Amino acid sequence: MAAAYDSNNIFAKILRGEIPSKKVHESAHSLAFLDINPLAPVHVLVIPKGAYVDFDDFSARAPDAEIADYVKAIGDTARKVGVDADGYRLLSNCGANANQEVPHLHVHIFGGRMLGRMLKRDGE
Repeated sequence: MAAAYDSNNIFAKILRGEIPSKKVHESAHSLAFLDINPLAPVHVLVIPKGAYVDFDDFSARAPDAEIADYVKAIGDTARKVGVDADGYRLLSNCGANANQEVPHLHVHIFGGRMLGRMLKRDGE
């Protein structure tokens, strides 16, 4: 079960316009913007506009229209920033063991270079 939603998290503040962002894509239920500390040549965050802590919370509570919009927004954003041709990585941390830093569902889109393995295998 997800923790209670914190309406003062940084992404909630971005959605309210209290913190500026460089928007890449916006739809009825989703917003995509550039990461302020990019880890790849292309690093975009895609968030739902609703108050969802993580993917588990979103998949359990969001109406089908919001889920469809969010999935489409992720794909639309990847194409818009041009990583669809060479490939990209999607990452969404969910909870403490995954090191989720902001308690608002977000998917990172990484691309623009070879990204290497996702995780090291045991013994590496």
